[in-house]
Amino acid sequence: MLSILLMQQLIELFLMLGMGYLLVQKELVQAKESRSLSVICIYIVLPCVILRSFQIDFTSEVRDGFLLAVLAAVLIHLILFSSVAILAKIFHLNNVEKASLIYSNAGNLIIPLVMAVLGDKWIIYASAFLVVQNLFVWTHCVHLVSGLKQLEVKKILTNINMIAVFAGVLFLIFHIQLPKLLTETLSQTAALIGPLSMIMIGMMLGTTKWKSVFLDKRLYLITILKMIVLPLIILVFLKYFRLDHFTANGKEILMISLMAVITPAATTVTQLAQLYQNHPQEASFINIMTTIFCIITMPLVIFLYTL
Repeated sequence: MLSILLMQQLIELFLMLGMGYLLVQKELVQAKESRSLSVICIYIVLPCVILRSFQIDFTSEVRDGFLLAVLAAVLIHLILFSSVAILAKIFHLNNVEKASLIYSNAGNLIIPLVMAVLGDKWIIYASAFLVVQNLFVWTHCVHLVSGLKQLEVKKILTNINMIAVFAGVLFLIFHIQLPKLLTETLSQTAALIGPLSMIMIGMMLGTTKWKSVFLDKRLYLITILKMIVLPLIILVFLKYFRLDHFTANGKEILMISLMAVITPAATTVTQLAQLYQNHPQEASFINIMTTIFCIITMPLVIFLYTL
């Protein structure tokens, strides 16, 4: 039942994606203008989502659940690092392919999906995954794609979404409740995350040369590894290592972590590949193909998890 609901939500999001795609196809806007929506999502909407998710009662259950989500996210990334290292030797993966396999588009997809499928109170556990992924994105991922050896610590700590997380955690620990006016403002702004994210992705796909995408045989290999092989490895780990026993609702919390992992390849990888001129077209094609396939693979993996 949950997997069917997830598929319904994915279809709704993909219809929104189609709206953005049509805007570009009809030449009402240009694909490059999607950057404006990306900026709005990253610097306004997502921080509001994160702050709103922490405006709940800090019970022992919430504390334990949040710690479990953080632990699961760390362990998941360690498994991904080691698995991709093995796959890289077998399939001779380049750094952009490695980054695309490890990092998911959780920032754009996981929160709207969790809001729709489970409800607002579960967003805090999705935020826990994003905290861990952001730390790795601005360290390991940047190093992988750019070749830079020095970590940009300042960039990590001053990332607006990391600041929102730190502020949200403080509000939670010290039981600081924002005025109702601010809370309602955060809630209404947070509701934009799904539509804006998908319209933005649709606009990015507006100028895609689909023949080049579908005729690239290696792209299918990367998509299978990203959307089937690695999710099944994480599924087995979460389902059979019994981490859910650490807290109430542990199974649902771990499912949120799984949902974050099985989203398509991160658009951040594409942006970094463009910035550092490291296989930007391949990174873009991987993002496109995994986005297309996720409508089938995500509900399937969640169905297997709930068995």
